[in-house]
Amino acid sequence: MDLDDLPDLPEHESAYYLRTGPDTFAPTLNCQGAWNVHEQHMAPVSGLLAHAITSHEARTDVTLARVTFEILGLIPALETTVEVRTIRPGRTIELVEAVASAGGRPVVRAHAWRLSRQDTTTIAGGLPAPLPDPATCLPWTASAMWAGGYIRSIEVVRSPGEHDGAGQAWIRTQLALVDGEEVAPSAAYLGLVDTANGMNTRLDPRDWAFPNIDVSVHLYREPHGGPGEWVGFDTLVTVGEEGVGLTSTTLHDAAGPAGRCEQILTVRPLG
Repeated sequence: MDLDDLPDLPEHESAYYLRTGPDTFAPTLNCQGAWNVHEQHMAPVSGLLAHAITSHEARTDVTLARVTFEILGLIPALETTVEVRTIRPGRTIELVEAVASAGGRPVVRAHAWRLSRQDTTTIAGGLPAPLPDPATCLPWTASAMWAGGYIRSIEVVRSPGEHDGAGQAWIRTQLALVDGEEVAPSAAYLGLVDTANGMNTRLDPRDWAFPNIDVSVHLYREPHGGPGEWVGFDTLVTVGEEGVGLTSTTLHDAAGPAGRCEQILTVRPLG
């Protein structure tokens, strides 16, 4: 596939995707990636898969506890098909798979564990410290470092005192994940989580490529996301000596810490 031959993504003022069929979605310019103008950013693709997972055989007695997104290659900015199925059904534990395909091939595969809801309020503990309030953080223009329509669609504030490879940030968007559709708060939240890899970078993306090849999220409670809702990152980026890095993030929402995200990186010089 020659990406340069792909048509430009259409602009849309209020959504990342337009539904075109029972399981197909057209990306808008708001999905445009940071590394290539003809690819989709992983963040909205994650949200789209999470939307399929949370909508599939929906139950109120289970909660999304872990979801791992495996990125199978560059995600072309084309109509995207999402297929979802239950791999391991169960009363208290179940495993759901969702696959996004574009350009005639699978591009992202997600596996999600849903666990039974229990009242563990009296024994809850071990939570990380909350992030500073977004109102006390400093605006940051992410598009000064990163290209693409997705980056232009988000608002970012960062905590004072961050340094290369470590820091705290909040991001939000005013856009709907899918135009005209109700999306579960956790799916809307997951539609922003991949952005963690670019918020407190250790490397300059003009000199180094460091795309992640997965997004692995563990949640100890259901996070709340949606248009206008803040998603918080407390991030540490590690780069090893053999071309591999890791972005590790404690995830937050307005109510406090909600889980963890790990993203393994392939690191290589540009030019």
